[in-house]
Amino acid sequence: MTKTRPHSAVFSPTPDSHTHGPGAIAAAIASDPARHGWMEGAPPPADRLVRISDGSAWAFPQLRWSFSNFRRLVPTAEVARGAGPVRTLPVALRDDIDALTFTPLPNSGFAGPISWADSLLANFTDGILVLHRGSIVYERYFGVTGPATRHMLMSVSKSFAGTIAAMLVAEGTLDEDALVGALVPELAASGFGDATLRQVMDMTTALAYSEDYTSPTADIVNLVTACGLSPGDEKGVRAYLPSIAKAGTHGAAFTYRTCNTDVLAWILHRTTGKSLTTLVSEYFWQKLGMEEDASYTIDSHGSEFGGGGMSATLRDLARFGEMLRLGGAIDGQRIVPKAVIDDIGRGGDPAKFAPAGYTTLPGWSYRNQWWVSHDAHGCYTARGVRGQMIWVDPVAEMVITRLGSHPLAGNGNFDPTSLPAWTAVAEHLMRG
Repeated sequence: MTKTRPHSAVFSPTPDSHTHGPGAIAAAIASDPARHGWMEGAPPPADRLVRISDGSAWAFPQLRWSFSNFRRLVPTAEVARGAGPVRTLPVALRDDIDALTFTPLPNSGFAGPISWADSLLANFTDGILVLHRGSIVYERYFGVTGPATRHMLMSVSKSFAGTIAAMLVAEGTLDEDALVGALVPELAASGFGDATLRQVMDMTTALAYSEDYTSPTADIVNLVTACGLSPGDEKGVRAYLPSIAKAGTHGAAFTYRTCNTDVLAWILHRTTGKSLTTLVSEYFWQKLGMEEDASYTIDSHGSEFGGGGMSATLRDLARFGEMLRLGGAIDGQRIVPKAVIDDIGRGGDPAKFAPAGYTTLPGWSYRNQWWVSHDAHGCYTARGVRGQMIWVDPVAEMVITRLGSHPLAGNGNFDPTSLPAWTAVAEHLMRG
């Protein structure tokens, strides 16, 4: 008898009035995890339990709690901030942003303009922060998320691995034309074997692998299960990756697949002898004056889920984004080579990106595990399912970081009420 999986880590319900438009605002208020008392009590009542083993950690509305509490659900490894001083973020809060209005993109569920404040609820925001010229001009938290909360970043995690890989390429430690099978022999016979490092970094690999967030049987579910984040056979991410076969021609087109980042994490580990946890700590967390440690979920073999298992605070994401906005250096210290920042900003090939069919991202591309807009401001972003985001706008001198727990996984569900919001606040700040 085949056992039905109770929930999957990426399964999304069918969109309805509660996940788009005005209904989403009411649903966000009703699903506020602080109102539900998840995991409260000694012990918590059975109907308030949130667990990986039965899939409830990924069910809505429980995920509104779990995304701020993954360290209570699965094993994690610490990304140490070290013993250095905290780099203070100046605060210059403005009282004119909540009332800012903008017109959402089509298919938002809204008939006309909405306010910035309403958009936060419509997007099931857990926390959002706006930096302008390095100062916090807006910061707000919802539910059980606060300034010290390490919130699940999902695919924002990818951009940390991608940036480190680009740094190692720039310094000559890695060759972007090297074949994956040569870098990690265990992958030589897999679909990744004859792909180049650059193709992995830019996700132009051709693989028999599905990242359909609306399907409970998609390959992304198998990956997340192997990582120990969904009920099933936790075989370990590096036991699962060699099973992925090739389908097509590497380098022909962009196709978003989380497994690329976990291959990248394996390459980084094999090349440097250091885990992704250690690399992120040494390259970024110990150098940027972060307030809190970050963390990665780890599987039963101790390997990180590099494609989506990182948790960090909103302010520390902002510190990382501000360093990028400033060209890779901050307070006189070079963190990322300027050439790497420039390479991210230039982006990849929009012609290879277009066939992926992202209707909310026309003319965009993907480079070094970053999404690149090619707009007039040269904006680029790290994006994670259910609302995680780092947005860098060099022209507006602005960085936005957001944490979320939307009932639907894909960013296309909330891009219509997010992307125009970033443009509106950038223009507003530039006006003074």
